[in-house]
Amino acid sequence: MAFRGKSKFKKEKPEFDQQIVDLARVTRVTKGGKQLSFRALVVIGDRKGRVGYGVDKGKDVQIAVEKAVNQAKKSMITIPLFKGTVPHRTEGKYKAGKVMIKPAPMGSGIIAGGAVRVVLELGGVPNASAKIMGKTGNKMNNVKATFVALQSFKVKVQPKKEVKKEEEKKDIKVKKVEDKKKAVVKEEGKK
Repeated sequence: MAFRGKSKFKKEKPEFDQQIVDLARVTRVTKGGKQLSFRALVVIGDRKGRVGYGVDKGKDVQIAVEKAVNQAKKSMITIPLFKGTVPHRTEGKYKAGKVMIKPAPMGSGIIAGGAVRVVLELGGVPNASAKIMGKTGNKMNNVKATFVALQSFKVKVQPKKEVKKEEEKKDIKVKKVEDKKKAVVKEEGKK
């Protein structure tokens, strides 16, 4: 008896979305002849602020992609977001690749091209404007320059403990004000 339609088991959604940015055939010349392998550049991200990239080689495309994804998981970074965009204008340079990223108004989306667009989309940046300033079209250098730019944001991040302490202080002040009001009401009631 064959089942038609939807299967019983739902496929588990992967933790990270992945996209192959560059796939190249590379050869190594040895005494025995040429050895063919594939190099994959993969960008992964959860579309919530975390993104990473990996580059690796393998005898088969699938092997190269799997190895690159494993490497990308080790190089994850967090993109700080401020009011739905990046905090400020920044530039990143890696070899011949040079990238500029700057904030964009709400609703404008990602205005970027090539490898920079892939990194920002998988990183979950809703609005940003970017430009590849370097004269190279090398996707690997442009991805690495984008990561240099994303890591150079200067943002003061408060640890969660400090935020809780500030909230507790506010609660204490509110309670004191309420207690004073109750005391004033009781004294007026006695008179």
